[in-house]
Amino acid sequence: MTDISRLPGPQSDLWEWQLQGACRGKDTELFFHPEGERGPSRSNREAAAKSVCAACPVRLQCRAHALASHEPYGVWGGLSEHEREALVGSVQAAAS
Repeated sequence: MTDISRLPGPQSDLWEWQLQGACRGKDTELFFHPEGERGPSRSNREAAAKSVCAACPVRLQCRAHALASHEPYGVWGGLSEHEREALVGSVQAAAS
């Protein structure tokens, strides 16, 4: 039998900020696009999601998480996936 007593415990303090997110309890479809969504429909949904983020007390922690973990989809910390890609790309270009 494997001894797990020496394994580290969960680090809830790294995720506790999520409990205070303005998005908690909101429909996740607001933050994540359905397959094939484009144009005005996508822009309107993203704008609505960003309006929730704008008033969020943990927006910066959320954004930092999304950038650090390379979240591939959705609006996180007020940034869409395309905005995050552009931001990461510009930082990488400046670093090289």
